[in-house]
Amino acid sequence: MTNNWRHPRPGRLVAVLGFALLAGGCYVLPAAGPNGAYVKSEAVGDQSGLPYDLIELNAHVAAVLSTRGSGTFAGTFKDRRPPSEIPIGIGDVVSVTIFEAQQGGLFIPAEASVRPGNFVTIPDQVVDRSGFISVPYAGRIPAANRGPAEVQGIIEARLRDRAIDPQVVVAVTNQRSSQVSVLGEVNSPIKYPLTSAGDRILDALARAGGPKGQDYDTWITLQRGGREASVGYGTLIKEPSNNIYIQPEDTLIVSRQAPAFMAFGASGANGQFKFDKEQMNLAEGMAMAGGLLDDRAEPSYVFLYRLESREVAERIGADLTKWQTNQVPVIYSLNLRNPGGFFLARKVPLRDKDIIYVANAEGVEWAKFLQFVRLHITTVLEADAIKTVGQ
Repeated sequence: MTNNWRHPRPGRLVAVLGFALLAGGCYVLPAAGPNGAYVKSEAVGDQSGLPYDLIELNAHVAAVLSTRGSGTFAGTFKDRRPPSEIPIGIGDVVSVTIFEAQQGGLFIPAEASVRPGNFVTIPDQVVDRSGFISVPYAGRIPAANRGPAEVQGIIEARLRDRAIDPQVVVAVTNQRSSQVSVLGEVNSPIKYPLTSAGDRILDALARAGGPKGQDYDTWITLQRGGREASVGYGTLIKEPSNNIYIQPEDTLIVSRQAPAFMAFGASGANGQFKFDKEQMNLAEGMAMAGGLLDDRAEPSYVFLYRLESREVAERIGADLTKWQTNQVPVIYSLNLRNPGGFFLARKVPLRDKDIIYVANAEGVEWAKFLQFVRLHITTVLEADAIKTVGQ
């Protein structure tokens, strides 16, 4: 029997190896995400993606991140004093009472009964859109954004030359401005007028019957003057500094949604994971995602993707010249080959919408490359074998 087997031509093997090397350099090999070294290079010159700042997680950065403040009520709203006086606002219903010292004056006729403190009450009126009310013989009186005492003084000054020693009392009988709204997942949503006595956030929630949900999945959002901050209900109770005073026109929104983070790459499980308690740290998040895969993960290439506030980004040393926005994209790099890395991971709190990415080890990439080469060489050998048999 004649043996027709021939060794494949060296040129074809060289071509296969060249193609494999080219393929490896062009990132056509399958991967769950970017190479760790590529992330650390900050993709210099690559304009295809969004820029980011790479920050090494060290003791200083972990201490900054573990300090609660920028996202809390106490940190976002610096003025924590109670409202000194609730001003009259547009839409409020105001009552004006005018006293004269004796009869025969502008408002008290001479034939009226004589008694100290004769008075007349003007019918209640609504502060118009221009912020004025009307008082007979005094004209249009500016009332909006002024306290009752200030409005009283304006009316008395205008009547001084016409009435007998006029004294004025101004009272808000129906406060329709300077109200507070408590909405969302509460037992009794409410909008109520704020008083000068001062309500704190927990007082407002109590007026609305309290939250429906549990502490760990209930979040309170405070909207004030175009700004807002959110705090977990449990944090609000445990940290009294966040129980700040309510201001006029504040809105409290109570929601029930457990924050979540995502995990990708060489972790035990990929996907989205909901917090199982109000506050979690990076170490707990990695554990929830199944830890690092022993046969794939590179422990020195653990990354935390986050949109960070400018205030925090500045404190951790990020380069803010690239961004004019209030949020800065930051990738934190954690080296778990350093035994102290696990202590750092325990100090870094996870936040809603964080992304944990664990890159593959270089050995895994080489193994995939060699498997890729082996597959193509085997294909060439089989093709030559078939061709030889056919001849």
